[in-house]
Amino acid sequence: MTALLETSPYGLLGRTLGHSWSPRIHAGLGSAPYGLFEREPQDVADFVRNGAWRGINVTIPYKRQAAELADARSERVQRLGVANTLVKRADGTIFAENTDVLGFSWMLDRFAQRTIGAPAAASFGGTKALVLGSGGASQAVQAALSDIGAHVVVVSRAGEETYATLTKRHADARLLVNTTPVGMYPNCPASPVTREQLEALPNLAAVVDVVYNPERTGLCLTADDLGIPCESGLGMLVAQAFYASELFQGTKLDDALVEGIEDDIRRTTRNVVFIGMPGCGKTGAGRRLARMIGRPFVDLDDCFVVDHGLTPAECILTRGEETFRALETQTASSFCARSGLVIACGGGIVTQPRNRHVIKQNSTVVFLDRPLDELSSSGRPISQARGVKALAEERLPLYRQWCDIHLPCTGSAAGDAMRVREILGL
Repeated sequence: MTALLETSPYGLLGRTLGHSWSPRIHAGLGSAPYGLFEREPQDVADFVRNGAWRGINVTIPYKRQAAELADARSERVQRLGVANTLVKRADGTIFAENTDVLGFSWMLDRFAQRTIGAPAAASFGGTKALVLGSGGASQAVQAALSDIGAHVVVVSRAGEETYATLTKRHADARLLVNTTPVGMYPNCPASPVTREQLEALPNLAAVVDVVYNPERTGLCLTADDLGIPCESGLGMLVAQAFYASELFQGTKLDDALVEGIEDDIRRTTRNVVFIGMPGCGKTGAGRRLARMIGRPFVDLDDCFVVDHGLTPAECILTRGEETFRALETQTASSFCARSGLVIACGGGIVTQPRNRHVIKQNSTVVFLDRPLDELSSSGRPISQARGVKALAEERLPLYRQWCDIHLPCTGSAAGDAMRVREILGL
């Protein structure tokens, strides 16, 4: 692995990189092998000027230094003073570009076409756009919005425009863009603004979040609850890599690659979460599906035991249902924020409204619907105390509201799993 990291012609330069989707994205674009180059500040200049790379992306905290170390800079880099892409030319000189601007512009234009039916310039030009945050991502977003003629207002924790004055001064805003890391994994599904603040922006036509993990950020989930069109940042991530790869390879790539790579990432990283009545077969179907597609399987009831030292039934009987539900949310939050899992939830997960965002942030939610006369209440204290029919009256409407797929049971765990696999194309 070390050899790959140090000898790849393409890669990502940063201080602490950890997990990155960039190698996967660039493999799909043709700019591979693609390494992860972690460097301390004192080593950046030597790596940029003398490294054996052909093209690199640059992330925080080195974007400004990347711009300064280049021999030539695009108009965007000259305007912003930061670069996220460096290309080594045939004569050895280094060219700096900011494809974050290009990536956001591409995503916003597609979003506007899909939701408003007009290009971004026609949809948001001449109107007020609120940009949350003032860091490097904010600079790129501000530049892209200025290019289409939007009136940009930057909102931050300090200064003239703050979250405290957001709704008092800017009820006329048409677009809100989050560029802060609030709501990014693993601190999700947090949001930089509250539901009440979004509700107090009556002219808001769109919400965009540059955070891409989780797929549905807390901000986007809240906007969706309010009927405001929204999108998180996976499209920007792939599009900025697309434009960087064109520079790396010195060729024009097929635009269809962007959405193809987006779809592949979503398909393979999105969790599959089963909800449904107690005893409907969520665990059996989930376990079978996980085996079929080679993913880890998580039964939240089993994880509850590991996390809290007693079974859900024991917790309900000894500590009460309210305590159990609070602890259940903690366990669900830990696993549903992750990617690429198959998860079976307890039957009562939908009784707590807070859990809706928890389970939907990074998942396709499958409601496994089994006839009530086939359900058993054995070992289930709430089912025994209240009765299956009473629980169904409370929960069935919620299962239908929360799910992405409503699947009547096929008659077997294997059949249910196969049907989900077919529907999702896994």
